[in-house]
Amino acid sequence: MSKKFQRLSRAAVRSTAPGQSITEHGITFTREPSGDGVYSANIMVDRRRIHRVIGRESEGVTRQQAEDFITRARADARRDRLDLPEARKTPLGFSEAANRYVIRLEQEGGKNVKAKRRQIAQHLAPFFGGRPLSQLASSEVERFKKHRRNEHAALATINRELAVLSHLLSCALDWGWIKAAPAKIRRFQEANARIIYLTREQCAALEHAAARDQNEDVHAFVMIGLRTGMRHSEILAIRKEHVELDKLRIWIPQAKAGAREQPITQDLAGYLRERLKMLPPGSPWLFTSPGSGTGHVHTIRKAFRRSAKRAGLDPDAITPHVLRHTVVTHLVQAGVDLPTVQRVSGHKTLAMVARYAHQHGEHIRTAMDKLEGRYRDVG
Repeated sequence: MSKKFQRLSRAAVRSTAPGQSITEHGITFTREPSGDGVYSANIMVDRRRIHRVIGRESEGVTRQQAEDFITRARADARRDRLDLPEARKTPLGFSEAANRYVIRLEQEGGKNVKAKRRQIAQHLAPFFGGRPLSQLASSEVERFKKHRRNEHAALATINRELAVLSHLLSCALDWGWIKAAPAKIRRFQEANARIIYLTREQCAALEHAAARDQNEDVHAFVMIGLRTGMRHSEILAIRKEHVELDKLRIWIPQAKAGAREQPITQDLAGYLRERLKMLPPGSPWLFTSPGSGTGHVHTIRKAFRRSAKRAGLDPDAITPHVLRHTVVTHLVQAGVDLPTVQRVSGHKTLAMVARYAHQHGEHIRTAMDKLEGRYRDVG
């Protein structure tokens, strides 16, 4: 939408009080009593009204995504015209179907609904938009996969998004929204992929490179990532009040596997103590972004990529998630027992941690040599 926003500006959104709404150019922002914000679109397309909830601030949704939805809805309306099922005058678009899907899962007690809502709002709905669900082709799914790879998303991350897409189509078929599965979902092969991690020398090089980057946040991100193994989104959503330096921990209220306490090292506590002193007063976030809908930074990928390249690393292979792999790998190689590693990393199951032990033959070889030595000493 090539329109200027005066009422629905970023400043106006941030200052919207609970219970209030702002509407402009078909987009409405509503501040809920909880403090979370919701974007919705309400427009006329081909003499029919389209009203969609785009998503929440807490899920990373911004005004731009609402603008993109309206643009695609109007483009799709001008493009394909379909043979429609009985009692329906317009095709069921992907965004509408995805919204209904999430609502129905919430009503029926579905699993991981919050994660599904986030994946849809941040990646699936912005890409597929108003495309008719019944006409979603396998080629479009492949384009989505390529699009996400170009954004340097990990294969495992994309596979989880594809799993949501597959489940949505399966439910749509069961619920009678479509007459046949329109696309075949092929996920990436990742089971035998070797876990990439940084050596101690590479960790030092990355820290040094990040400290020289124009984005001051990337150094803090690398410091925290290499000393906790926290996920990309968890690090950027740290609130000041959740950093407990005296107890050497960070509280994570919305971790992937449930709320948890993240242990931190002594040197990280010292670093965070100094960073907290330098942050602007008033913002509750460790990574502040006044222009963001939530008030905090949502991605550090560009600055991280620059730092990786400056450190002499392959920026296509060394992504922010590699920091998490690095922490778990070094803990395992140091001989830390797997339940303790799981406690540090916050993995949901012990099996997810065990794969790190299986991948590193040198560590296993050392353990077997110790076993052999104990028997040999007896003789």
